Amino acid sequence: MKRLASVGLTFATYLIAIVYFFPVLLMFITGFKQESQATVMPPALIFTPTLENFKLVWSSGAAHFFQNSLLVSAVSTAAALLLGVPAAYALAMYRIKRGDDILFWFISTKMLPVVGAIVPVYLVFKNINLLDTQLALIVMCVAMNVPLVVWMMRSFFKDIPYDLIEASQVDGASGIQGFLKITIPIVRPGVVSTGMLCAIFAWNEFLLGVSLTYTNAATMPVYMATFMTQEGLFWAKMSAVATISALPPMILGWFTQKQLVRGMTMGAVKG
Repeated sequence: MKRLASVGLTFATYLIAIVYFFPVLLMFITGFKQESQATVMPPALIFTPTLENFKLVWSSGAAHFFQNSLLVSAVSTAAALLLGVPAAYALAMYRIKRGDDILFWFISTKMLPVVGAIVPVYLVFKNINLLDTQLALIVMCVAMNVPLVVWMMRSFFKDIPYDLIEASQVDGASGIQGFLKITIPIVRPGVVSTGMLCAIFAWNEFLLGVSLTYTNAATMPVYMATFMTQEGLFWAKMSAVATISALPPMILGWFTQKQLVRGMTMGAVKG
């Protein structure tokens, strides 16, 4: 009976995974079709694949938008970790007056929809001449991801016994040395998983990109939207761009999967 239940659970798990993965597979396949084949219903699974869409979108400027996405994601993620990790450490390890209120303030900034603040943000960046620049997107992505870093990393730091920090201080380590040489190596999986989430959020950000950029600093999601025209949707080309855009997060997740699994089981999903 237990074996039958285990087989049934395994089958259900694979079935759910296939259902969730099917749209991604369909997107990938559509990128290799001719534009006339992309809208055929039901979708044709047997066809002559072509790289024409990938060559066309890459030669028409996708490389520029791809570089912008890489730059914005990498720099904003690094900056968010540099700012958020020490703040999370302080909130977790030190008795800070009204520390819970400070943590709630960090989290509350995530409750405001971006669309509700985009107009004043646009006016500010317009007045300081930062529209259509990578710096504008980096600043906004950092502001968007720092609360996430503080919230997640605080959970990791709370799992570390404070006796370990006191022991390092008895051995002569300063506060900074204890932070860098003791606690950071312990919570490295948490840093990786948190950084991964920040990078994905920055990579996929569309509203900020379409509102604050035009051509020079636009990212892949903004470029993808250009294939939605008055004549209709260019499904094959859009699928090719989406496939190119999905590769970096997938590759990064593949190489960091062990750290991600460890990070999610160390307490990152705790409150």
